[in-house]
Amino acid sequence: MLSTAQIQSYAEELYQALRQREMVEPLSNRTPDMTVEDAYAVSSGLLERRMQRDGETVIGKKIGVTSKAVMTMLGVHQPDFGYLTDAMVVDESESLSLSTKMIQPKAEGEIAFVLKQDLIGPGVTATDVLRATDFVVPCFEIVDSRIKDWQIKIQDTVSDNASCGYFLLGSQAADPRQLDLSTVGMVVELNGQVISTGAGAAALGSSPVSCVVWLANTLGKFGVPLKAGEVILSGSLVPLQTVKPGDYMSVSIGGIGRTAVRFD
Repeated sequence: MLSTAQIQSYAEELYQALRQREMVEPLSNRTPDMTVEDAYAVSSGLLERRMQRDGETVIGKKIGVTSKAVMTMLGVHQPDFGYLTDAMVVDESESLSLSTKMIQPKAEGEIAFVLKQDLIGPGVTATDVLRATDFVVPCFEIVDSRIKDWQIKIQDTVSDNASCGYFLLGSQAADPRQLDLSTVGMVVELNGQVISTGAGAAALGSSPVSCVVWLANTLGKFGVPLKAGEVILSGSLVPLQTVKPGDYMSVSIGGIGRTAVRFD
């Protein structure tokens, strides 16, 4: 367990790393006894600084490390969550400047849920999630890590707001009650070439709905609801892709739609 002073020190360090676009040494190496609960306390401190100092507003949550492909790539073998703020939104018509906004970016295609009702765990079921969802859209999450060279353990990525960077929502929407989200297919292209494919069942071995169930119930333990109007990123169905200026990525999801993101 970390002391309150250590938690605040790490939160400040990660905030400064975010703003200065600098990497820091893994927290888990420096404090091997750090727990996941400690890491979520650090993440809360980081979020508080973004809200108080920069005026950012929470508009949703994200689930990370949900597919075996990403677990294997990062060496992290359990899901986590982070907060989405209004400063993280990229519009479909915009390019995302990697050179001025990010450190070591990777992009992933996902299904985003937009809620019309609150979800408050514990006890949330898949039926509850579908009932509370207004619509789903294709999206990109462009993750980033303030931890040096992505040498992360679960405590590091949780502390770093689940390695959040930016996200982009597609303009095409679908009713999840009209789809089998465990079988929907995803195709991701980089600069016109298919680089990965996936299916909904890649998400926690079941469905993106299962990821939102996990999130609602996990956050419920912390007394945090998923709120009506919030965006919930349900986790990648495909491997993360390192991106660089000049790249163009698109994602197509069967029954939902397509979106794309350009990097400069």
